[in-house]
Amino acid sequence: MKSSRLTIITGASRGLGRAMAEQLLQPGQRLLCISRQADEALAARAREAGAELEQWQQDLADPVPAAARLSTWLQGLDAKAFDSATLINNAGTISRPRPLSQAMAAELAHALRVGLEAPMLLCSAFLGATQGWRAERRVLNISSGLGRNAMASQAPYCAAKAGMDHFSRAVALEEQGAANGATIVSLAPGVIDTDMQVQLRESDLEMFPDRVRFERLKAEGQLDTPATAAAKVLAYLGRADFGSKPVADVRDA
Repeated sequence: MKSSRLTIITGASRGLGRAMAEQLLQPGQRLLCISRQADEALAARAREAGAELEQWQQDLADPVPAAARLSTWLQGLDAKAFDSATLINNAGTISRPRPLSQAMAAELAHALRVGLEAPMLLCSAFLGATQGWRAERRVLNISSGLGRNAMASQAPYCAAKAGMDHFSRAVALEEQGAANGATIVSLAPGVIDTDMQVQLRESDLEMFPDRVRFERLKAEGQLDTPATAAAKVLAYLGRADFGSKPVADVRDA
């Protein structure tokens, strides 16, 4: 079956991104995964599902060439071939939890490049390259409650997600007045049992007093599995009113 749906997803090699990628592998889907590592199991799953899959091993801590590559790749596609085109900015990272006064400059820069600069550049590349397409265009930015509620020792992650929320609001205003304007949502996906959660639970308690909160979430079974969270996020992406709230939570009615 010829692909009629195009989806680009970052951070697809593990956690929520990996689960979303696997669930997106359906007939008629062309999927581009951008991660630091390729996933042979995902490639095998794509063949079984009859979906087209391409994987780029790309470090989003160097986002300028990643965005340029995406723009060139999109411009080389047949714009008439797709009924929908979607960018999912999922990749993110947390530096070692600690007060900003004790943070390492290189870790701060890395967190902001991956968590904010890369999504903004990729969004710009996607919107620019698909501007004349007939396809319905959507951008889904995976945000966090920490972008809306501050937490000590998490300044870079909070800043990246707050910036993601706000640039999504700005882009939504821009696209409202454009011909075949894209819809965009910065979505908090809930609390998920991923490697990031493990990192937070294993942090130095003196540096990160909120560690006990994350330990409690795990102990009380309040964390979604990546697969469960992915199903919720993709269901939100498919909603008819997607984009009506540029900043949203997957638990919104």
